[in-house]
Amino acid sequence: MSDLRIVVGYTANESGADALALANRVASAAEGVLEVVMVLPSEAHNARVPVDQGYLRYLREQSREWLTEASTHLGADVASKLHIRYAESFAEGLIDAAHEFDANLIVVGAAGGGRRAHARVGSVANELLHSSDVPVALAPPGAREITAGLGVTRITACIGTRPGADEQLEAATALARATRAPLRLLSLVPIDLPAGLDTHLAELTSSTHAEQVLHDAHRALPDGIEATVEIARGSTIEDAVHALDWHDGELVLVGSSRLAAPRRLFLGSTAAKVLRELPVPMIVVPRTTHGKTSQ
Repeated sequence: MSDLRIVVGYTANESGADALALANRVASAAEGVLEVVMVLPSEAHNARVPVDQGYLRYLREQSREWLTEASTHLGADVASKLHIRYAESFAEGLIDAAHEFDANLIVVGAAGGGRRAHARVGSVANELLHSSDVPVALAPPGAREITAGLGVTRITACIGTRPGADEQLEAATALARATRAPLRLLSLVPIDLPAGLDTHLAELTSSTHAEQVLHDAHRALPDGIEATVEIARGSTIEDAVHALDWHDGELVLVGSSRLAAPRRLFLGSTAAKVLRELPVPMIVVPRTTHGKTSQ
């Protein structure tokens, strides 16, 4: 069993089913531990707040039933526990649970987009991406249709053209080792320039810089870890994403924005564009993370 411990925020709807399926698949591939968490409003656990006790009993019983039903969708090979937690918000409850269990990853369902398997950031994910110090995985719509037996077929780390990707590269390497998946280092080099500029020269300069960054990242990999290196090109970020091949069982790691506070996540504009086009789950890694790193 690996040290990978995953907190999945479960809700009894399609988004929750997508999150559960993704977390189950990653935990199965890594022989990790899955903590399935339902978060209830803290008022329901606060005796000082006058609330209907019959409703509270119903809410707790219903939540236990939903969790029990969710557990039937987990693989027999996955070590898992079911939890009910109370918090002011769903995101706060998940972050507290991640700290409680010393988790390496929080998994939630992303809000549905206009196309199957593409995602947008919903309210819960948005709050997590602005407050979590633990990496967050966003399960796109339809993730529940990918069988756990597929495992994790590849880890793609999107390496930016600026320095400071150490945490992201470390997280990608650890996840690739834990899931026994091949690692791909990727740079997205869009040619999105104002009219009148020499696009050929700009493309050459940008590509050369990207190649150097990828070369440096590849050299920084620990012993025993091999990775392919790829540069995606296109007239826009969206075109660059579409030009790539993606596996059904793939996971993509991006770093949080350089504007994010230390130990916090923030989804930058480029990563947000990538998320809208990706047909596979995205994991956002803070600049420094809470707790342990999986081995």
